[in-house]
Amino acid sequence: MKKRINKFAGTLAVAVACFGLLLTPRFAAAHCDTMDGPVVQDARKALNTKDVTPVLKWIQVKDEKTVKDAFKKALAAQGKKQQQAAEKKFFESLVRVHRAGEGAPFTGLKPAGEVEPVIAEADKALAGGSPDGLVKMVTDSVSQGIRQRYEKVAEALKHKDEKVQKGREYVEAYVEYTHYVERLQMDAEGHAAHHGESAHKKHAVQKLEHGH
Repeated sequence: MKKRINKFAGTLAVAVACFGLLLTPRFAAAHCDTMDGPVVQDARKALNTKDVTPVLKWIQVKDEKTVKDAFKKALAAQGKKQQQAAEKKFFESLVRVHRAGEGAPFTGLKPAGEVEPVIAEADKALAGGSPDGLVKMVTDSVSQGIRQRYEKVAEALKHKDEKVQKGREYVEAYVEYTHYVERLQMDAEGHAAHHGESAHKKHAVQKLEHGH
């Protein structure tokens, strides 16, 4: 059983890592609001070259006017007292409309360095031309996550009929276990964005009720 769990975890993790690299917009949204993120980096490039083109790929056509207006104001402020404020406003405007296009909220620009380790590793993989380090990081995390949840529910399964409380503990562990692996699988297949957490839990409970 452990061999099958490990094999499944490894295969699933590789799929998640590969799809994570391919789904560029979603990947970018994970750290696009940091001052050293790819969106702001392109914004700085646009200001340095006085060409807005590098940032347009981050936004939808309908938002171009808003961003271009902020860009023009930032350019006009170059060398003036309000340069820093105008640049920050341009960065914020760009990131805000980008995140809106991704369906994500904007809570302000984050300082440089505030990036999750896996995102930093993903950027490192792209810069280095190999996903091996990223695949290992994700594989290790997913394998550990699956094993921990499996062991918890497997132990709870042995005692689920002893008392009502034991049964509830089993159900809770089962829902967490199946929700976790289902979310990983759906994420790898590119469907997770269309399904809320409550839907996953409801599905898991339904399977329990039908004896699956």
